[in-house]
Amino acid sequence: MATQILMPALSPTMEEGTLAKWLVKEGDTVSSGDILAEIETDKATMEFEAVDEGTIGKILVAEGTSGVKVNDPIAVLLEEGEDASAIEEASDPSVAQDAAAEDAKDEKAADNAPAGKSGASKSDSGSKAPAAPKGSDGKRIFASPLARRIAADKGIDLASLSGSGPKGRIVKADVEGAKAGSKPAAAAASAKSNAPASAPAPQVSSSAIAKMYEGREYEEIELNGMRKTIAARLTEAKQTIPHFYLRRSVKLDALMKFRSQLNKQLEGRGVKLSVNDFIIKACALALQAVPDANAVWAGDKVFKLKPSDVAVAVAIEGGLFTPVLKDAESKSLSSLSSEMKDLAARARDRKLAPHEYQGGSFAISNLGMMGIENFDAVINPPHGAILAVGAGIKTPVVNDAGEIEVATVMSMTLSVDHRVIDGALGADLLKAICENLENPMLMLA
Repeated sequence: MATQILMPALSPTMEEGTLAKWLVKEGDTVSSGDILAEIETDKATMEFEAVDEGTIGKILVAEGTSGVKVNDPIAVLLEEGEDASAIEEASDPSVAQDAAAEDAKDEKAADNAPAGKSGASKSDSGSKAPAAPKGSDGKRIFASPLARRIAADKGIDLASLSGSGPKGRIVKADVEGAKAGSKPAAAAASAKSNAPASAPAPQVSSSAIAKMYEGREYEEIELNGMRKTIAARLTEAKQTIPHFYLRRSVKLDALMKFRSQLNKQLEGRGVKLSVNDFIIKACALALQAVPDANAVWAGDKVFKLKPSDVAVAVAIEGGLFTPVLKDAESKSLSSLSSEMKDLAARARDRKLAPHEYQGGSFAISNLGMMGIENFDAVINPPHGAILAVGAGIKTPVVNDAGEIEVATVMSMTLSVDHRVIDGALGADLLKAICENLENPMLMLA
């Protein structure tokens, strides 16, 4: 039976995408794992792999098409021996919608399955589905991706099952009640994505706004996927997260001197430490020193993280990324510097994979290099806090001896989610960050 290839959801926030380029053409034979197309998501351009084997019978969406909804059919895959007549059957929208609905119902049920303390569910809904198997007659067995994953975990032979889905397709319910074979079920942890809520409908339509500016010259710019996602997430953040703000200034003179000494020692190794590298390390260590602040909001729970996974905002054309430096507390300054440069470069080229910009509990937004002295940053859900870093400014200060001297002072604002971090806890975290920056040699201990 011919099947439709559907527009995949390549990231938790993806609702639609652009089919940038087809890497196959009609008549090509493909196997599981072959790259079919390049798809532009809300954050990056990613490759889309085939799950099943067969022949590309018809391409339904031309390359370059934007706004293709997730689960919309984009091509038809024929199995061995099928001809053009099967294409018409597979192009029946009611069958595609029924199959997509069954898959969505299966995935939702998997997301809501009881989980242990670690977040492990009965089936790994985040893992890649095995390729569709064949029966004893050599014909492909049709099953939803989740049904194939559960069957693989439990050692169930799909050929022994009858499907209750559209046109006999095997779905999750068919597999769950089946008797498992001798193969043990795989234990796999899965984290439910924190996809942002959709932005509420605007109070004033674009056509109404256009009327306000009749007779005035302006350029109308269509929103791309990234801009729509940023709008939705920031709207969600400001409407649903109770922000509060803590501000402190830190003297950077000891850090600047120490940084200069380290960079002289690192000459010839291709590493040059920036002030931002020290800030990342200072925040990572502070999250270890104040572990209750290393947490995220999870709706009806708070998840308290053990590692310090620190996200850093990177400005790119048309928006920004927040790549995550995982286990930052255990990495050297030179390692953090090299990793950050690599992530930032690939972010600007939109080549980051979703796992590289998702997760973390804490973020840093540094506009100091642009001359901004201080600002308040918006929390990136589900993070518990974000640190806004301003420029280091030479300022007259009073030292411990009561004398006036000139020091390099940097202003920082910690935006905190009050559902996760209370005022005193946030103050402890910001104090720990400042102490690390003012005593940089302790960060190497």
